[in-house]
Amino acid sequence: MELLAIEPVLRLSAFLAVLVAMAAWEALAPRRARKLPRRSRWPANLGIVVLNTVIVRLLFPVAAVGVALAAEARGWGLLHQPGIPAWAAFAAGVVLLDLAIYLQHVTFHAVPALWRLHRIHHADLDIDFTTGARFHPVEIVLSMLIKFAVIAALGVPAAAVVLFEVLLNATSMFNHANVRIPAGIEGALRWLVVTPDMHRVHHSSERDETNSNFGFNLSLWDRLFGTYRAQPRAGHDWMSIGIPDFREAADCASVIGMLAMPFHNGKNAARRPLEPHHEVR
Repeated sequence: MELLAIEPVLRLSAFLAVLVAMAAWEALAPRRARKLPRRSRWPANLGIVVLNTVIVRLLFPVAAVGVALAAEARGWGLLHQPGIPAWAAFAAGVVLLDLAIYLQHVTFHAVPALWRLHRIHHADLDIDFTTGARFHPVEIVLSMLIKFAVIAALGVPAAAVVLFEVLLNATSMFNHANVRIPAGIEGALRWLVVTPDMHRVHHSSERDETNSNFGFNLSLWDRLFGTYRAQPRAGHDWMSIGIPDFREAADCASVIGMLAMPFHNGKNAARRPLEPHHEVR
């Protein structure tokens, strides 16, 4: 129960530390010129984070680590089978949760109803570390329920869940960050983890590029399942970020606009042929 008590503090401390580090890095070594000033986007992006945090804490007071502790107490899940060393269960739990997030991400692109929720994440008109936490509250709730089911089915140890949650928050801010990394270092890093240049391709307004590079932490899954794309066609400096149907600040850079986004097709939709966005290759 001590882990359950300290988990929110650990996650919040790690979140704030990475947030400050990414903000400083973006200021010192930006990768792309901004299309919009931060004051136009950050209040909405950070506002949706606060809203989602409140909703999750109200609906799921014990969060994912509570599910892990309950599964451990009852012996639920594959990783609680006799003969599996604790270290192996810990390592497998972190890796398998990362795979589950990858598969969930692909699903939210492939299923039209889920894409309508997920597209607020892609509709940001720029991309920086705040984009990494920009999700619709309904998507957040669904993601939590999926995570609970995976944790219970696998029997992921509670300590592995805490580490994974910290890593997920940190890597999401890192791989969305508008930061410049020397090419040699970036090329080596992306063999292990998802880098900002790798994930930025996923935020392209080109459909085939959006449906690539789904990973958040380990880059292995995109390579293994054939969804890896090395670079955007237009190059990182010139690629267009966002969704063609949503280019208005009222939709993309306000909390109200983001909350309403699943329920309409955008102001630009009537001016262009409708094209399904849910094909995943």
